[in-house]
Amino acid sequence: MAPPTTRRPSRARDRRAPGWAPLAALLTATGVLHFARPAPFASIVPRRLGDPLPWVYGSGAAELACAAGLAVPATRRPAALATAALFVGVYPANVQIAVSALRSRRASTAYRAVALGRLPLQAPLVAWALRVARAEGRR
Repeated sequence: MAPPTTRRPSRARDRRAPGWAPLAALLTATGVLHFARPAPFASIVPRRLGDPLPWVYGSGAAELACAAGLAVPATRRPAALATAALFVGVYPANVQIAVSALRSRRASTAYRAVALGRLPLQAPLVAWALRVARAEGRR
């Protein structure tokens, strides 16, 4: 009888999964938007955090720093871990969007659906960043 084998993820599947470059591109685009158009981001900072602009600019700078770190092989793993932490850290803003949309009488049904639909999307982003970190740990 053949010994049981443990199934490991195939390298082909790892290559098909989005890697560090599209993640860095996403972070770069959103980071730049935080500086170019801060108003939409400011509107979703929870009120209890006070003045939203420092939070908007800080999170934009963090996204750009993570993107830059992902682009450098020597810093890719820590940058990917920082990216996962960043995605977890900005989750309260996504919750704020959903709460505001649900409370607003002016928000359309479509906007409410998008605001609520964003909430579970944060988990795949965190998983993506962690997958990049794991891939770098194997090299």
